Amino acid sequence: MKGAKQKIMEIQIAKTIENLKQNNMSAYYVHSKNQVKDMVASLMHQGDTVAVGGSETLSQTGVLEMLRNGKYRFLDRYNPDLDDEQRRQIFIDSFSADVYLTSSNAVTMKGELYNVDGNSNRVAAICFGPKSVIMVVGCNKIVPDINAAITYVKQVSAPSNAVRLNCDTYCASAGVCQGIASDYITGGCNCDARLCCNYLVSARQRIPGRIKIIIVGEELGF
Repeated sequence: MKGAKQKIMEIQIAKTIENLKQNNMSAYYVHSKNQVKDMVASLMHQGDTVAVGGSETLSQTGVLEMLRNGKYRFLDRYNPDLDDEQRRQIFIDSFSADVYLTSSNAVTMKGELYNVDGNSNRVAAICFGPKSVIMVVGCNKIVPDINAAITYVKQVSAPSNAVRLNCDTYCASAGVCQGIASDYITGGCNCDARLCCNYLVSARQRIPGRIKIIIVGEELGF
């Protein structure tokens, strides 16, 4: 018999997937990160131009490695030979990609996506440009609603990513956003290294299935 915690998680995931579909997004579930690469590959075509947003999840699931195997035209923002201008050009070229791969900072059980960015190339591509957007999301990022998503980003996503990216921010040293106690969505620090510059809520989509969410039954990313 499944453990109670596992059962509850699966109920929450099922409800989330149902509501994502109600919002014209495609949604899928895989039990483990080892199944992610095959699921992602099934949603793309050989020869597709593929770009990615900054994501620890894509690295943890082996998706980045898969994209470098030669089957796709990969706009690799992580190529160490790129200078700043070349990397910026990749961000711009990403808008005309066949597929854009990323994660989401949070997914609500009401079927919404919540994302916060610094450079904001990621939230821009989620909104418009790439023909298909595929998001790989660990079950730890499922929250009840947008208010819970805001809190999750301030408590977990922003501080963790600030540490990962070596950003000199309040949250990187304090472990929580400076604006955590504020009811205001954009409350936070005023430093130049701030990661939380633009905020995106994705609800019902005009183009059915353009955004695809793969929910993984393991904790991934931040």
